[in-house]
Amino acid sequence: MMLLFVLAFVVVCAILMALLFIYITSVTYAKVVRFKEENFYLNPKSVEKEPFPSIEDEPTVLLSVIVPAYNEEKRLPAMLEECLHYLEEKLKINPENTFEVIIVDDGSTDKTTQIGLGYSEKYGSDKVRVLTLSNNRGKGGAVRLGMLSSRGKQLLFADADGATTFEDISKLQENLQQLIKGQTRDAALGLVCGSRAHLEKEAIASRSLFRTLLMKGFHLLVWLFAARSIRDTQCGFKLLTRPTAKLCFPNLHIERWAFDVELIYIAEYLNIPTGEVSVRWMEIEGSKIVPVWSWLQMGRDLLLIWFRYTTGAWKIRIHS
Repeated sequence: MMLLFVLAFVVVCAILMALLFIYITSVTYAKVVRFKEENFYLNPKSVEKEPFPSIEDEPTVLLSVIVPAYNEEKRLPAMLEECLHYLEEKLKINPENTFEVIIVDDGSTDKTTQIGLGYSEKYGSDKVRVLTLSNNRGKGGAVRLGMLSSRGKQLLFADADGATTFEDISKLQENLQQLIKGQTRDAALGLVCGSRAHLEKEAIASRSLFRTLLMKGFHLLVWLFAARSIRDTQCGFKLLTRPTAKLCFPNLHIERWAFDVELIYIAEYLNIPTGEVSVRWMEIEGSKIVPVWSWLQMGRDLLLIWFRYTTGAWKIRIHS
């Protein structure tokens, strides 16, 4: 009996020491690390490097599409073809539907940057730009730097695999207009998440029991510890206003897969209106997510998000 008590005491002490270590070593306010060369994009026509704008600048196009890409030379072209065809058609209908696409190469070792530059040459660097990161940051880090380099009034991040039907952006834009109705145009806040929640039954039918339990467990953790307004936090198709991006992305600590959850957590904390819209989605081969390991990593990050914000180890800086 005494041995069990001692073991329990040791375990509790170890847990408390670990939590104390996490608290002490946490960086209170998020820091954006950006190397000098990441402040520029290549203009293929002039063959000169030009500076990216800042999220602090006034918007000059209606829509910015941020595409994080890591070793996506095979999947990226199909996504860009669909995306750019849709955006060009919208521009023909209404000249005010101006846009830019920013491909963020997250330290790829393949020809992702060259693929992106090919589209930049074809459409012009005013419409397509490539931000090549010096080293791999993770999807969250890539999306953040893309957002901070954008010119749009509305900002969408979309996965490079093209799993979501791009024209469904119109659904997100309609929902966003509802969220910002009555707000001052230049300060309007709103975040709309594409959702695959309507496909859950179908997904469960094709998954093993273990993976289904893992998925359900992750969703429960999200609801308990982080985000309650959105059912599908991980769909890589989210639209937000420029003031929302300006508030949220400089505050992101998580740079890997769970960054979506922290983004929604911050939005809820700041009382930013959120919405969720069903989108068409299909699984595309070549996913970078390792089924079990990635879910476990995200579960760990969820608990850390909750612990660090709850204890004040992480804080949100609100810019005026």
